[in-house]
Amino acid sequence: MSADDQPFASVWTRPRRARRTKPELSREQIVSEAIRLLDEEGIDALTMRRLGSRLGAVAPALYYHVGSKDELLELVVDQIYGEIEVPGPPADWRSGAVRTANSLRSVILRHPWFASVIGQAGLVFLGPSMMRASEDILALFERGGFTLEQADHALNTLIAYVLGTAISEAAYLTMLARSGQSAHDVAERLWPAAQQAAQPYPRLSKLYATRPGKSPHSAGDEDFERRLALFLDSLQSWLTPASGH
Repeated sequence: MSADDQPFASVWTRPRRARRTKPELSREQIVSEAIRLLDEEGIDALTMRRLGSRLGAVAPALYYHVGSKDELLELVVDQIYGEIEVPGPPADWRSGAVRTANSLRSVILRHPWFASVIGQAGLVFLGPSMMRASEDILALFERGGFTLEQADHALNTLIAYVLGTAISEAAYLTMLARSGQSAHDVAERLWPAAQQAAQPYPRLSKLYATRPGKSPHSAGDEDFERRLALFLDSLQSWLTPASGH
């Protein structure tokens, strides 16, 4: 087989091995424990050896189901995508998009490591949970009157907005967890330094002055909803014929 004919290295392109008669572990157990480890200690703590120790299993037992750490990341990312809630009928496209965006944001904030590993997760878009979520979001927009091509653009832009916003929020939550301090304590310590750093920049300085004690990396619910509304307004224009036409 030539290099061009070989499938991409991915857990989704490698045939799943048949179960043993009495398997020591299942793939599902491995993925669930990996997610618990990631939630508790973050991405830097995830190694196959560490995971095996938590499961009370030797490395061969893990590698029987998961060929590498890269494959494991594909599996855990797809598992987390399964937590996203996409409303079906009778939800209209706009309220459905809002609920989907908020669900994705909540998922990322529950699992702060999630957004940072999506780019490392290989062919994660082939995972069943991600494909199911994508199909449901496309259907949501199509029911609202968008063409399939428009729905695809809306889907990708919606996810990009949520990821771009929530990744900063997740990083802030990770920093809080590592510091062992409350958000209030960190903000009180950080804010004077942030204001001083912004002094040479009049626009940033003015913005910071209106948000004392608020982390610049934490959008907050109100900011998130406001920016999401702007995006959805732009999508609405596709459904509203321009005046004079």
